Amino acid sequence: MALIKKFRIKSYKNEENIVELKNISVFFNKRQILDNLNLKINKQEILGMLGPNGVGKSTIFNLITGLKDPNYGEIIIEGINCTKLPINERFNKFKLGLVPQYGGLIHDLTLLDNLKLVAEIHIKEKEMRTQKINKLITKFEFESLLNIKGKHLSGGQKKKLVIAMALVNDPKILLLDEPFAALDILTIKMLQETVLNLQSTEEISVVICDHQARDLLNCVDRAIILSNGKVIASGSPNEVITDTVAKNEYFGDEFNIN
Repeated sequence: MALIKKFRIKSYKNEENIVELKNISVFFNKRQILDNLNLKINKQEILGMLGPNGVGKSTIFNLITGLKDPNYGEIIIEGINCTKLPINERFNKFKLGLVPQYGGLIHDLTLLDNLKLVAEIHIKEKEMRTQKINKLITKFEFESLLNIKGKHLSGGQKKKLVIAMALVNDPKILLLDEPFAALDILTIKMLQETVLNLQSTEEISVVICDHQARDLLNCVDRAIILSNGKVIASGSPNEVITDTVAKNEYFGDEFNIN
């Protein structure tokens, strides 16, 4: 098999916040998941979140989308406190897109019908719906897959479809939950390139949560490491893997991204 070239994108230029979690604490049945957490996500940044199971990565996604309310703290999106804003208003007002770890498509519908279904929800004008669907078909090279049902697509094809469905509403912020899980090397590389392309051509802020640390670190501008409900390290991929606390709490001494 040919060597998969590792790539690193240039540092993001815009350091203006698009999302801020301020002094967030979350409890589940008296167990504290997040402990006075503070996190800022910059516009057009690809941010990666790493940490052990149960550390609160998916909870952060749920807080941003409104699926979970914090016990304490505030959620600021584009300078507006939306802590109490309902899910549907939050998705529409702030143009959020979510790619879940599992599901996200209807398996008995064809690839094209899945795109049409989402487009009908978000785009009223028929001509604009058609234009958007055609643009996504070209962008993701779906031409040969249009009439294949979701259940017959490969893992990578399903993931690309769910990402495309999340882009129908032209999101400003795209949340990817475990996008590299259970995929082969070539498919992971394809998804990494897809994410980079979204940043450069669509100017989307992307947040990735994944347990595949190397795959995540090879396509993000900045990474945070979560442990015991807090951010224990934040910086470029090279900075976080050499951080002493991050090594002790998560990576260990032998980890590298080469």
